[in-house]
Amino acid sequence: IKKYVHVTTPEVYGSCSGYVKEGQPFNPSTPYAASRAAGDMSLKTFVDNYGFPAVSSRAANVYGAGQQLYRIIPRTILYIRQGKKLQLHGGGHSERSFIHINDVADATLKLAVEGEVGEVYHIATQSTISIRNLVQLVCDEMETELEEVVDIVDDRPGKDAAYLLDSTKIREQLGWRDVVTLEQGIDEVRAWIDANLAQLEQQVDRYIHKP
Repeated sequence: IKKYVHVTTPEVYGSCSGYVKEGQPFNPSTPYAASRAAGDMSLKTFVDNYGFPAVSSRAANVYGAGQQLYRIIPRTILYIRQGKKLQLHGGGHSERSFIHINDVADATLKLAVEGEVGEVYHIATQSTISIRNLVQLVCDEMETELEEVVDIVDDRPGKDAAYLLDSTKIREQLGWRDVVTLEQGIDEVRAWIDANLAQLEQQVDRYIHKP
């Protein structure tokens, strides 16, 4: 193996204030995040002790056409088309950075070719948005009122208020840039859903754990 790109998650950091750099200590707040942190630490021992040629990436919230329907952007669009109510956990105040899959793919290729072995790189845009404002943006794009789309419900246990990734490292060291705006990405997802609506309505739109 010339190089192994390990795709991990910012959930290993837990809920943080401000932008998080790659050296942020792990503080997972869910069993899933703890399991991913354990995997990251295990891989690091192979890199440090045996020279395994791994480079790691942690990306912000990835989205795009073809994404699982339980994710917030496709689910919001699908529910608007179906006239169904979307549950907005905790009022949608948690903040995230959303990045299009094409930008993540470009960054991952750069890491495979130019990334330094043993290093971690964050892949993220330089802007953030609350989940509520994201849903509002989708509603605006689809000429729908937010109040007609959402029901406010309690927040989920262990949900992080924010994990905002500082992507300065990959930008300065490898020259990577994100190019797809959130508005462009939402339009793409909407077009995909509209083109495949009959088929997508037959699919499960909620997360199902697979053991």
